Amino acid sequence: MTADPPLVLDIDGTLTRPEGWGIDPRVFDPLREWDAPVVLATGKAFPYPVALCHFVGIPELVVAENGGVVYTGDDVFFTADRAAARAVVEEYRAAGYDPGWGEEDTVNRWRETEIAVNLEQPVDPLREIAADYGLEVIDTGYAYHVKDAEPNKGDGIERIADAVGFDLEAAVAVGDSINDVSTFEAVGRGFAVANADEAAKGAADEVLEAVHADGTLAVLERVRGMR
Repeated sequence: MTADPPLVLDIDGTLTRPEGWGIDPRVFDPLREWDAPVVLATGKAFPYPVALCHFVGIPELVVAENGGVVYTGDDVFFTADRAAARAVVEEYRAAGYDPGWGEEDTVNRWRETEIAVNLEQPVDPLREIAADYGLEVIDTGYAYHVKDAEPNKGDGIERIADAVGFDLEAAVAVGDSINDVSTFEAVGRGFAVANADEAAKGAADEVLEAVHADGTLAVLERVRGMR
């Protein structure tokens, strides 16, 4: 009897509605019914993918903050320190700039290892300040992420695979951004949705014709039971 392959899925741009923001509810049932591990690997703050696992009804297997936080379902691992990223943003503010999320800043309020800056804010001074602290700034298409250069999604996925006990070579991943390149390198087969950036498209085994959740749903239908 064939079985579903393990899945590694990005969230923004991959599980979202074809027109953009907001999780597409059509992904809920296929993921809930999937009979292999499903890992959510995202640049979002740690609580967001955990909450999404709750709402979908799947085990909490999470790589958050671009690899800065990894949850195997039993243990939480922090692979970077937020202090340096916080210092970068404080200096960015002192230079007259702002993260761009408003006073409450729910984008960063629960982040453990990095800081995200709105894409409407100037990135060149942010990169210069980050470099002084030995950090990098990556553009995921949804925010500029100030982060340690070492942690990445791929390393976090490998940690989860070791803990849960699934074969990464059998795993299928779907993503849309430069932060998914390490994911594609870690798994057996990687798909970039049509709205993906050039880095993700170049690293994927296949670029899909459909965007956002439409592309992801097409992959799930194709690979189901084909392990």
